Parts: sequence; C-alpha cells; structure tokens
Amino acid sequence: MPTDAWQKSSYCGEGEACIHVTGTQLIHLTESGDPRKAILTATPATFHALLLTLKEAPRG
Repeated sequence: MPTDAWQKSSYCGEGEACIHVTGTQLIHLTESGDPRKAILTATPATFHALLLTLKEAPRG
C-alpha cells in the first residue's frame, strides 16, 4: 500500500472524479470516483509510456 502523499491531476475540475498518483520506485494510480478504491501499480518506465500515449491520443 502506498505511503507517499497522493497528488491530484492538474486536469481535474471541482467535484469531478479525479486521477491521483503517488510513488517514486513504483507509481501508484487511483481514481477518486472508483467505489472499490482500486490502485494500479506500474514501473516508472511503464507510467512514462502511458503518459506519452495519452498525450498523443486524439481528443474529441
């Protein structure tokens, strides 16, 4: 279980379900609207690849 402080996504507005991230050795992600409070864990390299993919994805 992560013990670091969770950081909220800068893209999150007031009252919205938001992505939160923590960690350095392993990156932990959770979504505030998830009733199960599931945590996704990834290596820094995998998390970086996810961010690059999301930045390149078409928006619409």
